[in-house]
Amino acid sequence: MAHLCGLCLALRSDHGQLARVVTNYDGLLVSVLTEAQGEREGGRWRRTAGPCPLRGMRTASVARGEGARLAAAVSLVLASAKVRDHVADGDGLLARRPVALAARRVAGSWGRAGARTGSAVGFDTALLVDAVDRQLGIEALAGPGTPVLTVTEPTETATAAAFAHTALLAGRPGNAAPLAEAGRLFGRLAHLLDAVEDRAADAASGAWNPLTATGTSLAEAHRLADDAVHGIRLALREVEFTDGRLAHLLLVHELRRSVDRAFGTVPACATHQPGPYGQPQQPGPYGQPQHPYQAGPYGTPPQQGGPHNPYAGGGAHGAGGYGGGPHGGGGGGDFGGFGGGPASQPPQGRRGFWAGCGMFWLLCCTCKLCCAKEYEGPWSRKKREGCCRDCDCPSCDCCCPCDGC
Repeated sequence: MAHLCGLCLALRSDHGQLARVVTNYDGLLVSVLTEAQGEREGGRWRRTAGPCPLRGMRTASVARGEGARLAAAVSLVLASAKVRDHVADGDGLLARRPVALAARRVAGSWGRAGARTGSAVGFDTALLVDAVDRQLGIEALAGPGTPVLTVTEPTETATAAAFAHTALLAGRPGNAAPLAEAGRLFGRLAHLLDAVEDRAADAASGAWNPLTATGTSLAEAHRLADDAVHGIRLALREVEFTDGRLAHLLLVHELRRSVDRAFGTVPACATHQPGPYGQPQQPGPYGQPQHPYQAGPYGTPPQQGGPHNPYAGGGAHGAGGYGGGPHGGGGGGDFGGFGGGPASQPPQGRRGFWAGCGMFWLLCCTCKLCCAKEYEGPWSRKKREGCCRDCDCPSCDCCCPCDGC
């Protein structure tokens, strides 16, 4: 929450109140990585913010400095690209000329503002703009037989650049190479998970989806996602952190959970979760953990994705994106992939951009984004979990490298 508030306040300070609507979970990863590598002396990375309605009029310690400003620049540029994409596709209210004209002006303003802030912290946002432009061209040409990694390449390039720049901001240039690798794989994973989650909805609506367009099977997408998660874990081992616990939680634990949800698989360390008396659960006759008290109140098993099964379902926290599909969100490239809800639920209609922004702030005001066991995504309407509701690694409590988990 410190990084989420820090991103929001950085947007307000540099670009005005309207810019705060682009606050998202995706961009705050940049702030998290910057602070995780920085020295703690002098209060360089935190400050106390005044009361805010979105925090119940409470003060809070929030992220500050170059990391928050880089996160703001990334969020602005990508939000600008997404609005332009929706305008070009004539989605919802944007099909009306006066609304489309106003949206274009807002998008142009955000793009220029992001470029100014990026320049102030030494980051060339042209890399992001180029990635978005190339994404559209690649998706237009992709077809059966095209490697899906060709489609994810612009997303990988953009996230690699953003992650690597955090090392320069924190004064640890030696971390740039492993962070670029982690960012590249994170971009690949975010793109794949978004495509998997939107596959059924895209098929129903006729929207473009990278897996369907390239003929990539779910099994192949799962293999690529697992490889990406493993590669990110290995890359982070090469990074010299001052305090990498939060980065580890988000980029190792939450990514693993996101993959398990999206593909409906049992987590690799599920057999290590405590049983009803604090002992590890033993595998059942078919290799799955036994749950002797998992039945519902009337002797029936609980529904998949309910509170008894925290790993069921799929979803992604972030709604921002490094290049969506050319038809307005057809599966490609979100710069975030945490959380999620039951994948088996029938897809609902997506909210428009402005309606989603309003719902985002409503969720913030009610603290559902961080604390709710389940809530409806502001744009996608998918079921998601609060970001700090719990942690699923009792063996390390998110405070050690967790190499054996």
